[in-house]
Amino acid sequence: MRAGSRFLLVVAAGLILAGCEPEKKPVEQTTETETSLPPITTPAFNADSSYKYVEEQVAFGPRVPNSKAHQECGEFLARFFMKHGGWITRQEFTAKSFDGKELKLKNLIISYNHKATKRILLAAHWDTRPFADQDETDPDKPIDGANDGGSGVAVLMELARAINAAEKKPDVGFDIILFDGEDYGQPMSYPGPYQEDSWCLGSQHWAKNKHKADYTAFYGILLDMVGAKDATYAKEGVSVAFAPTIVDKVWSAAGRLGYGNQFVSVKSSGITDDHTYVNKLAMIPMIDIIEYDSQGSYFGSYWHTHDDNINVIDKKSLKAVGQTLIEVLYREKL
Repeated sequence: MRAGSRFLLVVAAGLILAGCEPEKKPVEQTTETETSLPPITTPAFNADSSYKYVEEQVAFGPRVPNSKAHQECGEFLARFFMKHGGWITRQEFTAKSFDGKELKLKNLIISYNHKATKRILLAAHWDTRPFADQDETDPDKPIDGANDGGSGVAVLMELARAINAAEKKPDVGFDIILFDGEDYGQPMSYPGPYQEDSWCLGSQHWAKNKHKADYTAFYGILLDMVGAKDATYAKEGVSVAFAPTIVDKVWSAAGRLGYGNQFVSVKSSGITDDHTYVNKLAMIPMIDIIEYDSQGSYFGSYWHTHDDNINVIDKKSLKAVGQTLIEVLYREKL
């Protein structure tokens, strides 16, 4: 997850004022009202399993591009999703970092019910920050990224496992994209002009070079920093600007399940994240579920420090997000 206030987008009059032209806004498709829907039977999201998946990612070490841990974890994730019924596409590419390094990156695209024409896109980033630039101790060393990267991936892993094991599947198809190179952005302390697009390298590449030329989705949901203790999630500004009915759909689902204290009915400022490029370049309406605390910040005390380790992760937060996503998928109809 990228740095502080420089990455905040100004949202005014429902439009994003950060180089995003109104005519390039994706068309959001509306769905039926969900104010008083009857309960449905869905698979249970196992928070213990999801927590274990965070641990397994962290055990590789920091998943920094060009590192052994990055390569090994990428293969581990591909094997996991194949084991649990996914069709895998590895999108390998090279990107240049803010400091001129050639990064060998890999987006993983995992498809379920791949023949279905109506598709929902779920995403997270699987790489980790190459330096702890918000830490006074060892700021040049990479971080574990248990929450910033690991938690979103772990939620999608358990979601895929639970749905694949269930007798009844969602009526629609869904695709999981694990974006690479999200967190290799320019730190504030780096000399020279600031490079805004040094973040979110994987989503930028995929949005310009989709794994299928004609790929589209009904809408998308991005997860970022969703697993910390007592995490709350506000209605993020870019999400509200591009996909307000999807925001309402997800927050309504969370409320029906009893997670209204986590999915708070507060509109927060917009933030540059992978969904920004999916909205602007891929033209798919996508929202961001991302931690936003009561002090009005996206960045917890652990953010981009060595405290972003397994001790930050809370099973209740993983459960709230994962069960909500399953509810949303099973509510969709062809």
